[in-house]
Amino acid sequence: MTTQYLQHVLQDLVSKIALSPWVVGPAIALLWLAILLPAKKMLLARSHRYLAGRTHWAWAESLIDALGPTVTIIVIGGAFALLAWILPLNSHTEHALYVMLVGAVVLAMMVFADRICRGLLVRMASRSAALQGELGLIRGATRGVVIGLAIMVFLDSVGISITPLIASLGIGTAAVALALQDTLANLFAGIYMLAEKPIEAGHFIQLESSEQGHVEHVGWRSTQIRMLGDTVVVVPNSKLAGSVITNFSLPRNELGITVEVGVDYGSDLEKVEAITLEVAREVMNRVPGAAPEFEAHVRFHTFADSSVNFKIWLGARNYVAGLKLKHEFMKCLHSRYNQEGIVIPSPIRTIDMPDKLLLKLREHFREEVAVSNNSSDGWRPAERLKDRGK
Repeated sequence: MTTQYLQHVLQDLVSKIALSPWVVGPAIALLWLAILLPAKKMLLARSHRYLAGRTHWAWAESLIDALGPTVTIIVIGGAFALLAWILPLNSHTEHALYVMLVGAVVLAMMVFADRICRGLLVRMASRSAALQGELGLIRGATRGVVIGLAIMVFLDSVGISITPLIASLGIGTAAVALALQDTLANLFAGIYMLAEKPIEAGHFIQLESSEQGHVEHVGWRSTQIRMLGDTVVVVPNSKLAGSVITNFSLPRNELGITVEVGVDYGSDLEKVEAITLEVAREVMNRVPGAAPEFEAHVRFHTFADSSVNFKIWLGARNYVAGLKLKHEFMKCLHSRYNQEGIVIPSPIRTIDMPDKLLLKLREHFREEVAVSNNSSDGWRPAERLKDRGK
């Protein structure tokens, strides 16, 4: 109703002017552009200054950037609409101008959506190092989706059925998904890892296969892990997302290192605990990468076959520094135990045998010794047995 009313008002106005509509129409369209384009520029500039100076809205820059070309396209489309209402055109020309007007509106919507999505991606990439490396791919995919939707909206608006196109796209998408099943699995696993962030570049992790290393890069298809031997292992994201990962960098890099120790049953456990804690504090204050503020503690836990076992916890800044700390602590603890007379026993087995069996073994041994001593040929029992075997 509003469009028809405006068209009727314009036609009445043009009919009262003693000039040809082919002169009045372009003149009004040019006047429309001459007034609205500078006004658009001025209003957007003032809006930008207002939003930047009086508010802390993070999206002000992106919104102004998206509105600039969008409003320009709408103003130009309005000029075409004025020409369509004023000029005495035939049906084919009117339809062509209508298609151009619809195209201008759809183009304005597409540019606005593309600019907003680009601003969102740039803002997200500024907070994620992993996303920065893949920003071009994401931006291209997003722009492709926006353009595809805009084309379908335009075709539907001008009367072209998009149902066959949608059906064809569905069949084609299914075929592509089947052909790229492994690639898509890695892609979606990469999206999950970038969004959920179970691991990030710089984290030290241990895989389910017990391999350990620093995460170098988390990509869309695979993750690169630099092992302690300075080799790089590339793991597909689908396998990484479906496995158990131990992340030594979460919730923070600092962690506790445990050392298992066993002492002899004759040891004074109070003395063992005091000496062990003393060595632990000394090592943590001396070794680079240790956490001196960490309170080392000892816990006895098992009466084993040949020793009383306990664990001691040490603090390290990160896992790699913890390996060095554990190395130095074990050397110092072994040296200190030797000085204090504390024994770290080797595994010992005691075999209990019946007395009758022991008597038989002793008698048999005496007989073998007697035979060896009385032998005139000088052969030893082992040689005699070897000769009997012949």
